[in-house]
Amino acid sequence: MQEITVDATFENIELVTDFVNEVLESWDCPMKAQIQIDIAIDELFGNIARYAYAPGVGKATVRVELSEDENAAVVTFIDNGVAYDPLKKDDPDTTLSAEDRDVGGLGIFIVKKSMDDMVYSYEDGQNVLKITKKF
Repeated sequence: MQEITVDATFENIELVTDFVNEVLESWDCPMKAQIQIDIAIDELFGNIARYAYAPGVGKATVRVELSEDENAAVVTFIDNGVAYDPLKKDDPDTTLSAEDRDVGGLGIFIVKKSMDDMVYSYEDGQNVLKITKKF
């Protein structure tokens, strides 16, 4: 397991993505899975930066683990911000046009569809969101 803790700001999305990619490359993660994880990082870390500590800034930890029994990468996002379970939000109705759809939720929907598993918990005052992508 490897992890990085940084300020939850938009400027640090690239730093977190580079860190995770370095770990994934050391595991010979296929490029398609890596790109899907990169998109998930952009969405999930961006949401932490935007909402968790608003209007202030707090820390976020991103942990990367290899699940050898599943041949998968597990990326965990941890913050001490406002408790929020993104999995409880209804998926957007993608059959509607963009003009007819409610704003928001599409990014989380894309992450849910591209990952093999996504689990949220609130533990000891921390949001813990774990995504799993099989290779």
